[in-house]
Amino acid sequence: MIEIEDRALDALLADDPGGPVVMLNLLRFRPDGGRESYQRYAEALRRGLNARYGLRVEYLGHGGPALVADDGQAWDMVALVRYPDRRAFAAMVRDPDYQAISHLRTEALVESVLQPTTPVAR
Repeated sequence: MIEIEDRALDALLADDPGGPVVMLNLLRFRPDGGRESYQRYAEALRRGLNARYGLRVEYLGHGGPALVADDGQAWDMVALVRYPDRRAFAAMVRDPDYQAISHLRTEALVESVLQPTTPVAR
């Protein structure tokens, strides 16, 4: 699944422990221009939505061959993106400005994982 469904956003909000959320993004690009399409998507986010919703890219890296994983689990890119809270993430995804650019993400990817994470108490 590539696109974020409304019911998934509702479940994200229903399970909200409060506080910031860091979204783990595992991305596998389409071989025919997927990386370039994702770059256009990321640039569109930077131009308007990042500041509006307080998102910050904590880490962005190219994936290498997996050392420990089942076949097919190597990813082209990994990103960790922090949002002030789950409400900010859901509001961004539902924003008409985001909806206008989300096709770039969909067109870029063959497969993806988008998983919310919360800090472990130390």
